[in-house]
Amino acid sequence: MKKPSDEQASDYGIGDLLGFGSQSVRKNYYPALQDRIEELELERNRYKWLFENALHGVFQGNLRAGFLACNPAMAKICGYDSPEDLEQRVIRLREQLFCSSSEFDDLRQELLDRGSLSARETRLRRADSEPVHVAITLLRRPDLGPEVVEAFVADISERVQSREKLVQLNADLERRVDERTAALQLANDGLHYQIAEREKAERGLVVAVKAAHDANRSKDKYLAAASHDLLQPLNAARLMISALQESPLPAEESRMVQQVHRALEGAEDLLADLLDISKLDQQAMVPDWVMTDVAALVKGLGEEFEAIAANAQLDFRIRTIPAMVKTDQRMLTRVIRNLLANAFRYTPKGRVLLALRSRPNALRIEVWDTGVGIEESKLDEIFTEFHQLLPQGTGGRQGAGLGLAIVDRMVRVLGCQMDVVSRPGRGSRFALTLPMENSRELQETKPSINTAQIFSKGFAGAKILVIDNDHSVLESMKLLLERWDCVVVTAPSCEAAITYLEQTDGHPEAILADYQLDYGQLGSDAIHAIRKMLRQKIPAALITADHSVETRQKMRSQQLPILNKPVKPNRLRALISSLIVSI
Repeated sequence: MKKPSDEQASDYGIGDLLGFGSQSVRKNYYPALQDRIEELELERNRYKWLFENALHGVFQGNLRAGFLACNPAMAKICGYDSPEDLEQRVIRLREQLFCSSSEFDDLRQELLDRGSLSARETRLRRADSEPVHVAITLLRRPDLGPEVVEAFVADISERVQSREKLVQLNADLERRVDERTAALQLANDGLHYQIAEREKAERGLVVAVKAAHDANRSKDKYLAAASHDLLQPLNAARLMISALQESPLPAEESRMVQQVHRALEGAEDLLADLLDISKLDQQAMVPDWVMTDVAALVKGLGEEFEAIAANAQLDFRIRTIPAMVKTDQRMLTRVIRNLLANAFRYTPKGRVLLALRSRPNALRIEVWDTGVGIEESKLDEIFTEFHQLLPQGTGGRQGAGLGLAIVDRMVRVLGCQMDVVSRPGRGSRFALTLPMENSRELQETKPSINTAQIFSKGFAGAKILVIDNDHSVLESMKLLLERWDCVVVTAPSCEAAITYLEQTDGHPEAILADYQLDYGQLGSDAIHAIRKMLRQKIPAALITADHSVETRQKMRSQQLPILNKPVKPNRLRALISSLIVSI
């Protein structure tokens, strides 16, 4: 389109514009014609204002030449001072306005083919030769010339920059994703390697654990076999020493026998501790829950420790109340015995008290002493293995430091509670609390019989049959029992015992049989065979190194008491007393 101007307006007659001839011009005084002319003038001014004040560039040009007309916005987009400056300096659109001649040629050909192009992105050359990104819409005007076009141009530099920035951001993001993916892949490879190594280690650990379990089972089997093999000679030696203690000896020999007795006692305690701690650590010690007369159990332990108290010149007292508790009798006995042994070991003078006290739904067993005491900071340490309250060489028979460790583990197995109160130099109090939900107090109790006092001077010719496949044990048992005024008959097997009984008159008052005899025979079977042969239920008991729950339960079902090796003389005396009293 041509730029409107007054000069151009004068070149064209109003009559020509409206399609009238010169005759019509002379009739411009017609009112309707005048109104139409004014409307056209207003419309032309409005388009002129829009052309000059448009935000987008607008131009009319010849594709083979330059600009025909352009607005100020177009000059501003291209970096020129005015539209006139742009029209004068850009005389060839192809070479001077467009940055790429090939892009111009493509636009020109498509425009000629289609007649118009809408919002095509391209680059125009600014006055400073820098490119500017624009979106151009072209409309062909063949009525004004074969290659005359009108164009609308929008500066899209910011949009292109944003798009380029977005593309760059996407590229950076893709690069970071690639780097992250590579890092994750590397970490994943490392993780797979670690997993493979861990699985390898776990497989090795499984093999090691299996080997450890196998070793533990082998150790348990070895300990079980070794305990029997070790306890047999210890049992024989202990019985022999006890027999010597019962004999009148010169002072020097008596002192030596006493020293051997203490040495054997220490060896027995250490062996028993090692076996028990091994079973507890392997969780192989299962409670044998039975209703237990705790008062009778405590009295028996009191009789056992009376000689120790007398020898140490300590005041030993027992306070009991009638009570029955469902517990493992052997483990509870071991716990109280260890606490008493610990109290006597660390009490050089004064007294020791063993007391039963009733609590709501519980029975409390307390061991008091006036010994060396324990510092409060070390109370937790005394239950660790191989811990000694006093260093070696401070006097008294020293243990291996396993007694309280065994107590702690057995207390947990029994589901009891243990608490300790101690003051250095004043003494200690160990208290064991047993739940009594399934227990009951004895309402009626029979007067207890102090069998140790009844038979303190012997058993008045009581005939005892001893069956054991170990000749040294038979000899030692015979020697000890004869010191107690027993008539002792020994036999290495069930057959030998039956043969002897068939050839003699009368029957024994009691039978003591080793649990494991030769050729797989059991002492319990020998007892039943002898009872069947004599047609009498002779009181009998088993002596064994087998401390398992299964064996105790089996013998209880057969109503056969058990005495564990190594046999302590006071326990043996009490056992024989109970057997003879039951006749």
